[in-house]
Amino acid sequence: MITTTTMKMGRVTVFDLSDFLVRAALGGVLLALMTGPLGGFVIWRRLAYFGDTMAHSALLGVTLALGFSMSVEIGIFVVALAVALILNAARLRVALPSDALLGVLSHAALATGLVVISLVGPVRVDLMAFLFGDILALTRSDLLILFIGAAVVLAALAAIWQPLLADTVSPDLAAAEGQPTGAARLIFMLLLAGVVALSIKLVGVLLITAMLIMPAATARMGTRSPEAMAIGAAGIGVTAVFGGLGFSYGFDTPTGPSIVMVSAILFVVAAIAKALIGRGD
Repeated sequence: MITTTTMKMGRVTVFDLSDFLVRAALGGVLLALMTGPLGGFVIWRRLAYFGDTMAHSALLGVTLALGFSMSVEIGIFVVALAVALILNAARLRVALPSDALLGVLSHAALATGLVVISLVGPVRVDLMAFLFGDILALTRSDLLILFIGAAVVLAALAAIWQPLLADTVSPDLAAAEGQPTGAARLIFMLLLAGVVALSIKLVGVLLITAMLIMPAATARMGTRSPEAMAIGAAGIGVTAVFGGLGFSYGFDTPTGPSIVMVSAILFVVAAIAKALIGRGD
């Protein structure tokens, strides 16, 4: 059994993974460690709408998984992967701005998902759990999957960090230097698709975009380098997770939305602090 031991007032308190709050906290931390650094690139590359597109495609993945009696996570990942590949190919061959392509894919995936729901027939499923997540329902096997997923995501992001950052700053210069920018962009989109699939049980398809954007946007106001912003975004995400869990436990509110609400509060506080500091200068 995996345990965490703390000393308090001369007594030893042992927390183990049989405690649903411990599992929820660990799951939230793993999610924040993934979304923080990825969210930095989402902000820098102006791909906030891409997160919405992934979220909408996740609904289609859920319905297809239910229709074919397969794992929901696999269904979400397959559809999100397909959307990412279509977008990557379309950006090179279709003479449309990225936001227009994202709008087409986003609404097409959402509409198709709603149509598939009507075709699948009566299926007993808690759709709200998929839309808003249920982080308190995480199991030990879910945590293991999240841990492996976080390790893969962070390792892959570290491997493509330099070419992806160079492509973000100046695509022409990165190409002239021979950076593998095409592969880096593709891997980045695949990582986003994987994170969306992994986060379905935590914050749901409608709130994952907030976890990608809010911590990174908050960290951007107080950091001066990409690396510092990535670390700061992860830390802010972890803070939001613990704050949201505490608020949800104390006031009996939905946990996923509570985490996002705390993240929004941190953003507002950071914005006010930055404005006050700027006025003082």
